[in-house]
Amino acid sequence: MGSTCSLQLPGSHVALGPASEQNENKRQTVDKYLYHMRLSDETLLEVSQRFEKEMEKGLGADTNPTASVKMLPTFVRSTPDGTEDGDFLALDLGGTNFRVLRVKVSDNGLRKVEMENQIYAIPEELMRGSGVQLFDHIAECLANFLDKLQIKDKKLPLGFTFSFPCHQTKLDEVGEGLSSPSGFHTNLSSEGSVPPDLTRAVTQCLSFPSSVPAHPVPLLGPGTGTNACYMEEMRHIDLVEGDEGRMCINMEWGAFGDDGVLNDIRTEFDREIDMGSLNPGKQLFEKMISGMYMGELVRLILVKMAKDGLLFGGRLTPDLLTTGHFETRFVSAIEKEKEGLQKAHEILSKLGLEPSHEDCVATLRICQIVSTRSATLCGATLAAVLRRLRDNKGGDRLRSTVGVDGSVYKKHPHFARRLHKTVRKLLPDCEIRFIRSEDGSGKGAAMVTAVAYRLAAQHQARQKILEPLKLSHEQLLEVKERMRIEMEKGLGKETHAEATVKMLPTYVCSTPDGTEKGDFLALDLGGTNFRVLLVRVRNGMRRGVEMHNKIYSIPVEIMQGTGEELFDHIVHCISDFLEYMGMKGVSLPLGFTFSFPCQQNNLDEGILLKWTKGFKATGCEGEDVVGLLKEAIHRREEFDLDVVAVVNDTVGTMMTCGYEDPYCEVGLIVGTGSNACYMEEMRNVELVEGDEGRMCVNMEWGAFGDSGCLDDIRTEFDVAVDELSLNPGKQRYEKMISGMYLGEIVRNILMDFTKKGLLFRGRISERLKTRGIFETKFLSQIESDCLALLQVRSILQHLGLESTCDDSIIVKEVCTVVARRAAQLCGAGMAAVSLSLSLPCSFSTVLQETVKELSPKCEVTFLQSEDGSGKGAALITAVACRIREAGQR
Repeated sequence: MGSTCSLQLPGSHVALGPASEQNENKRQTVDKYLYHMRLSDETLLEVSQRFEKEMEKGLGADTNPTASVKMLPTFVRSTPDGTEDGDFLALDLGGTNFRVLRVKVSDNGLRKVEMENQIYAIPEELMRGSGVQLFDHIAECLANFLDKLQIKDKKLPLGFTFSFPCHQTKLDEVGEGLSSPSGFHTNLSSEGSVPPDLTRAVTQCLSFPSSVPAHPVPLLGPGTGTNACYMEEMRHIDLVEGDEGRMCINMEWGAFGDDGVLNDIRTEFDREIDMGSLNPGKQLFEKMISGMYMGELVRLILVKMAKDGLLFGGRLTPDLLTTGHFETRFVSAIEKEKEGLQKAHEILSKLGLEPSHEDCVATLRICQIVSTRSATLCGATLAAVLRRLRDNKGGDRLRSTVGVDGSVYKKHPHFARRLHKTVRKLLPDCEIRFIRSEDGSGKGAAMVTAVAYRLAAQHQARQKILEPLKLSHEQLLEVKERMRIEMEKGLGKETHAEATVKMLPTYVCSTPDGTEKGDFLALDLGGTNFRVLLVRVRNGMRRGVEMHNKIYSIPVEIMQGTGEELFDHIVHCISDFLEYMGMKGVSLPLGFTFSFPCQQNNLDEGILLKWTKGFKATGCEGEDVVGLLKEAIHRREEFDLDVVAVVNDTVGTMMTCGYEDPYCEVGLIVGTGSNACYMEEMRNVELVEGDEGRMCVNMEWGAFGDSGCLDDIRTEFDVAVDELSLNPGKQRYEKMISGMYLGEIVRNILMDFTKKGLLFRGRISERLKTRGIFETKFLSQIESDCLALLQVRSILQHLGLESTCDDSIIVKEVCTVVARRAAQLCGAGMAAVSLSLSLPCSFSTVLQETVKELSPKCEVTFLQSEDGSGKGAALITAVACRIREAGQR
């Protein structure tokens, strides 16, 4: 990788007085000498791209073992939202000193955080001793701190900043150390994990300032060491089960290059630093950029240039030759704008040298080159992290905040500016904001603990609200039994009037036998759309059904106008269809799917009992809908039709599947509304004379519960939806399970969550207040297993709901709970009618599982109906015509 210089180094035009020409020559000499440390924009982009590949390796289950950048899951799943509150303790272990902090977080609108802390030394013998000795010392320090503040009796949540590479399995648990920390030789791995009695919330939190917005990239360093973490999508983290939400990844990026990927930009000075370190061959990237090694790099360069006769007249001193005697803080001091050269002279003099003015200029230039390389390399890897965040969100731009901690970033006069400039140069289309962390390692640990407590409390509150929607096996068995009792009432002559499940005879007494043939018209009225179909039924070798149809809308003013207007509109649609098909003047048998509760006295007669699904056309209830249709046909005087059968869509569904499977004798609809039908023995149908054979019974089970028998499992959300519906107190079972109402149940739950501060940060949008905004199709999409949270957020944004990743997870859980309850209740109802039959329906596996669980002795097969309401009406008509013709013969 080439490293031709195109990067202008800050401070290269300092006024140096009368000897400026010699000074410029000296700078040029240093520039040539350190040519390979001056990285071009192209080189930095290449480093950034290499780092991105290393991130991928660290996240992959197969590639992680050999990855140098370990990408360790931290089990931190959320960032602060400003509502955290309470008293917390924090332990901060990351160097030779150890801190204990008490952090008070108050949610008073100001996001106030107050801290008290005490620093304790860790003796070298403990750093190099056993794990037991080290953690006993930490526990003693903690006890001392609690005594001092007189809070030993309080049981406060504790966060532990443990700034060494760890394998985490939970938020409050770490496994064996991955490598020995610099300067530490404590045997942690032989002790197992960090003692759990000491750590309630161990975290790799590197920096979580409370003011950081919802999508931060917390970055630590460089300080003594360097590292970074960021919020990664769970679907990309192979090391942790689950695909939903995000988790903070502790990158351990100091080890970048340990596999040799940076060898082409490492210099002889980097190799010398590494060979003299406590961990040769490890943490190579950290040794190129962090505060622990920056001063030492400058010292090695000074020594080499002096040996080559380019500095100090070739003279060396014992102090200059001693490792660690040129500290990183000297680099910061020398690079200060006004006093840098004077500081260089003082520092070099203290090292026993007699520096000339040119020597001071050269030393300043060396410091600039070393610190600039550190800042730009740090910026290149950070740019890779931000690029990944942008790609995760699926956009071309990114707005994000980087929380930064570390002594070099905070104290070096130019480091932060150089870092920011590099990031913006590599990501010109992204808007990146940098925030300096206020005590990230101590306050940060407390904030992670506070977030964990907030999330736990909110989760508990949400589960308490959702609990009534989660039905037990015993409750479902009880629903099944109550449905069975209501069915018997509906079938009985004396109890029928008081029954909520009406069990209406349909006068459909036979299912298809395969000999049906002919052309039939079908009408399908069951919602806001109305269909007219031409169905051609063929038998013999060409057995099958061919369909042509056209969909017409029914305006709300007609749905809720007069019956005459409604049926005139229907006949107008039939006329248009016949003209469209070129069949005007042809008289065909017609089947009428009329998906509303009707009392049938014959196959071609249906008395409308009550409107449902938003219909309110006057002059229809109590009337024969076939008669209303015929009157409208006669008013138009264009054509005549032979209305053979009026059927419910549920019956049509059963007949459609019966054409494919002769054993199909039960029908189930779960759509805008819900209903079921089945073939009942005539001896049990007391409303119709005769005991021979069987008849399909239209259950009209949507009204199950109207008597109050389901009140013990109805929730406040069911009640709210019912009260604001067009028919309060009616169709209660249907309102718990059907598509017309599930979205509204979800919306009411989301409203309740938001009012209680458990969702959308407590901000209720006007859209969320709008009835009907959350359509059931959105519920189905969100609840889908294959839908990623990014798509869930997109759906919520379409609804005008600005959501975080956590919000999306919560919404998805609500959708799942509501849909699961609907399926279970539907399954309980189906279990009440199930025998050894084939059941046509289109619903989730939960329904099938519930039926199997509640009716273990019944072998039930589910067959999905293909256009039951239209095709089914035509098949019933075809069966009726077949039977009628056979009777005539």
